[in-house]
Amino acid sequence: MSTDMSVGEALVHLLEAHGVEIVFGIPGVHTAELYRGLAASKIRHVTPRHEQGAGFMADGYARVTGRPGVCFVITGPGLTNTITAMAQARADSVPMLVVSGVNARSTLGRGQGYLHELPDQSGLIRSFAKASFTLTDASELAGTLARSLALAISGRPGPVHLEIPTDVMVARLPKAEMVAVEPAQPQTDAGALKAATALIAGARAPVILAGGGAIRADLSLRIFAERIDAPVVLTVNGRGLLADHALRVPASPSLAPVRDLLAASDLVIAVGTEFGPTDYDMYADGGFPTLRKLVRLDISEGQIGAGPEADVALVGDSSAVLSRLLDMLPETGGRNGAARADAARRAAMATLEPRVAGEVALLQRLYGATPHARFVGDSTQLVYAGNLYCDAPRPGHWFNAATGYGALGYVPPGAIGAALADPAVPVVAIVGDGGLQFSLGEIGVAAEERLDVVFLVWNNHGYREIETFMLDAGIAPVGVKPPPPDMALIAKAYGLGFRRAEDEAQLVEAVAVCARKGGAHLVEYAV
Repeated sequence: MSTDMSVGEALVHLLEAHGVEIVFGIPGVHTAELYRGLAASKIRHVTPRHEQGAGFMADGYARVTGRPGVCFVITGPGLTNTITAMAQARADSVPMLVVSGVNARSTLGRGQGYLHELPDQSGLIRSFAKASFTLTDASELAGTLARSLALAISGRPGPVHLEIPTDVMVARLPKAEMVAVEPAQPQTDAGALKAATALIAGARAPVILAGGGAIRADLSLRIFAERIDAPVVLTVNGRGLLADHALRVPASPSLAPVRDLLAASDLVIAVGTEFGPTDYDMYADGGFPTLRKLVRLDISEGQIGAGPEADVALVGDSSAVLSRLLDMLPETGGRNGAARADAARRAAMATLEPRVAGEVALLQRLYGATPHARFVGDSTQLVYAGNLYCDAPRPGHWFNAATGYGALGYVPPGAIGAALADPAVPVVAIVGDGGLQFSLGEIGVAAEERLDVVFLVWNNHGYREIETFMLDAGIAPVGVKPPPPDMALIAKAYGLGFRRAEDEAQLVEAVAVCARKGGAHLVEYAV
């Protein structure tokens, strides 16, 4: 580590030492000092067209890598522009570090009208982020940064904020060595493991629920499910687990046949799922069944306490705890798990409305035509259909912002972050014409960075899902028909390839051709 450098320069070098590869941000006068050492570093800087895009790019990057996505944003409006993305990351347990400026220490909290001033910037962020730290002493940079990065991935992952006053950014450091802080992980109670083992061994018809907290535990989950011969119901963020396995049920627990499977079970083992209504009560009908016995495994003790009461609570990392359970469980089987899973899959598909069933079939054709692609989605019809039923080919290859916080504008930047995280895998980004216009300018970043992203624009000329909801509720639709731009001209303006599809066969062909060709493309499907 070099000696005698500014805090801004030291921050960049320390981020590099922590293994940060990419920073997403838009420089401004309140963060220019953070950029002083960036050009000479190995860190790649990606410039979104809006700070919300920076946050969503960091989110997409983190979902693929499991490491915190890092943003640099300016004081005040730059940070508040990023709040929506941070809130989505908090809802979906996505690690993120947002580094912002803040005005000089002597001005904080005085309300004197300085540029970009907020009454209490850190207090605002603390209301929803895991933590917000203010670096008031330059000598504490290394330790504060290390704690911030560790906290983002400790326990239930989420966004962390670090603000640096403008006068601290320029302070000189005689030396700044990287500090290593290990992420805090809970120790699983031995008594709870023993109690869970007894319940599992005595169950005749167990079922597993697997959410986003299990997405990096595929092998352990697969072996565990086989050992106890249990169907595995996958929430939206768990899709792709147990791909092609006879025990998988890639259908929403909001569907009646999946609820019937759970109601008939004498033991449900929930792994890494918060039991949120956007997964478990999508239609807000209150019909999720009361479970007879429940074992909950989650990295967050607080999250276990927030959901349905568990007979046994296992706090810890999904993969580690499942492995310990496997060591304790006898060989079982004989519980007809594959047949129960098959029946649930068939019944779930049969219960879908014809339009939705057709869209699910279209998704499977798209997966078949682009077998290695990762699908990233926004709140639009095709994504809602996939959230009800989507048989993704591998973990982490189906995720979207239509659950949890449910922020529109996620897809263009989120898909870009995913493509940057794993350049060898093309991304199919599914977005409606309405949602696209929330962050339209970000598609230019995909072309600028030469990324393999196919933006599939589901063009139904407005906010069709909201229009349908209003009609069903007896409300005359207002404000749901913003006219879409000319997609061909948009693609040309931003330097993307363009194709228009008039039917599903053309759509599948267009997406497949663009994905094979590589680069950034926009494919419009006129619904």
